[in-house]
Amino acid sequence: MENKFVVNAVNLTKTYQMGEVEVQALRGASLQVQPGELMAIMGPSGSGKSTLMNILGCLDQPTAGQYFLEAVDVAQLDDNKLAQIRGKRIGFVFQSFNLLPRTSALSNVELPLVYMGVGRGERHRRAIAALEMVGLGSRLHHKPNELSGGQQQRVAIARALVTDPAIIMADEPTGNLDSKSSEEIMGIFQHLNEAQGITVIFVTHEPDIAEHTRRVIRLADGAIVEDRPILNPRRAEVGGVTPVGGGVIKPKLALQGVS
Repeated sequence: MENKFVVNAVNLTKTYQMGEVEVQALRGASLQVQPGELMAIMGPSGSGKSTLMNILGCLDQPTAGQYFLEAVDVAQLDDNKLAQIRGKRIGFVFQSFNLLPRTSALSNVELPLVYMGVGRGERHRRAIAALEMVGLGSRLHHKPNELSGGQQQRVAIARALVTDPAIIMADEPTGNLDSKSSEEIMGIFQHLNEAQGITVIFVTHEPDIAEHTRRVIRLADGAIVEDRPILNPRRAEVGGVTPVGGGVIKPKLALQGVS
């Protein structure tokens, strides 16, 4: 059954021990995500949304329940396999851009491919393609301090794209941006989702950001209390990105010689 889902989380529970107190961060959360979805996980502080994101991103394990990522039972994987999945199949975008400050946009985007052992020429080609995909083809050699906040987040998105992931997980990706830059970033995510079929899962507390997606999951006290479609997602327009059909990610960014 799980084969048709890129994410299949079944009855997830996560318990933390804080001194003598046991805290349940997740209480029986179940979630299925099909390939190509664009969705948001929402909830107030302490609702469990970051805990759920960490489990879905293979950064943490549930105390109980099962999690299948692309039909693979994550609980059966050792640390090396989990690291491979995080490096190749999941692209992460965070609120803080996490760019190397003295390194160019191009080198920042190449970094995941360095860790994967991809050759220099292939790294270079793929990183340029990813930066062009987010509208930064003319900023390849700019360092982070020469870029605006929105442009730095575009570099972070390109870095997440460069490994051709099955999913992009974005944790409050517009949290440090002004409204104009936030709109541009959401436009890029919508474009990537529609043009390339990339599955994107957001964690956000901002309703206007969630309105750009097609599905909203809401958590409260560690439980999923709402799962609803958005029938008319808010459209965000952004200039300078590679047009639909450009094929930058597939097949041009398909890994060569890397399993």
